[in-house]
Amino acid sequence: MMRPFDDATRRNIAAACAAFTRLPEDEQPAPLKRAAVAVALTAAGEGGDTALLLTLRASHMRAHRGQWALPGGRCDAGETPVEAALRELDEELGVKLAPDAVLGLLDDYPTRSGYLITPVVVWAADGAAIRPNPHEVASVHRIALATIEHENAFDFVTIPESVRRVVRFHHAGSMIHAPTAALIYQFREVLAGRTTRVSELEQPVFAWK
Repeated sequence: MMRPFDDATRRNIAAACAAFTRLPEDEQPAPLKRAAVAVALTAAGEGGDTALLLTLRASHMRAHRGQWALPGGRCDAGETPVEAALRELDEELGVKLAPDAVLGLLDDYPTRSGYLITPVVVWAADGAAIRPNPHEVASVHRIALATIEHENAFDFVTIPESVRRVVRFHHAGSMIHAPTAALIYQFREVLAGRTTRVSELEQPVFAWK
């Protein structure tokens, strides 16, 4: 479905996020380190569709080098997930947004590598310049929302190392895995008005470290 990058789409996505009820956070301190990513929405380019920003991590990064990712990273001490997502979006892509650009939050996702990721949905106003930081980002891609809403965009497979299903997002000949695929999948479900949990969706073994 075509979603023009305009105020009506912004309002509709904000309403979908508001209607989504996040899983409650564990009251006990978790052993996982807190992190946040930005599901940053912007114009897809010609045609005016709305897109999310996806990055390919630089090949010289210490962890998860060369992997697909949403802009984000570890929360600094005393930093909220929203603050961390906005800071990381600025540091990685040069997109500086105010807190009122936040449309909502999705469920926290625990990773095999020891992080609890909070996805923060944000609206990057038309005309926001994107300047990838070469120290962190090899390339940045605009993924039209119509792409993630396609019925064949995602599939699920099993691996010998886990009883949990591995989620995969098919894009431009590439296979994008969890955690990124899981977060995008839940966002797709939120757009459709469905409450679909993803914390039990598995990551491939190469992402466990």
